[in-house]
Amino acid sequence: MPCVLVTGMSGTGKSTALVELERRGYAVVDTDEHGWSESVEGPDGVEQLWREERIAELLAAGRNETLYVSGCVRNQGGFYDRFDAVVLLSAPVEVLLARIDSRTTNPFGKRADERRRMLSDLRSVEPLLRATCTHELDATQRLHELVDELVAIGRAAGD
Repeated sequence: MPCVLVTGMSGTGKSTALVELERRGYAVVDTDEHGWSESVEGPDGVEQLWREERIAELLAAGRNETLYVSGCVRNQGGFYDRFDAVVLLSAPVEVLLARIDSRTTNPFGKRADERRRMLSDLRSVEPLLRATCTHELDATQRLHELVDELVAIGRAAGD
């Protein structure tokens, strides 16, 4: 069964989309949740990276259903060959900042230093994600429409 990576900058709605996918009965893993990544000292300070052995086990495991994995970390590209689709969620910066300001489930982006890093990543990282993804979806559309598109991508990847 297919495995789909849902990636994008902070505030694009990756976690929200996975909650809806799970509500619809799909298997999901949000790598922002405890145990999937670890804090390491990187070139720009402390950053989160996937725990590679744990991600490798997840992706190698047999599945009876499509698996949707979300995350955006520097070492995710090393796993792209194990995903059937890599979906970039994108939205204008004003939308991302408004979502980050109003969200209560993730504190990232509320501090000035985090916001500066997020804006820098938007300029430098998002183009790299765009160049390597298999699909890009407009994250400003209604949640049910976005998730319908993710489901369609998962189905097509399984064909």
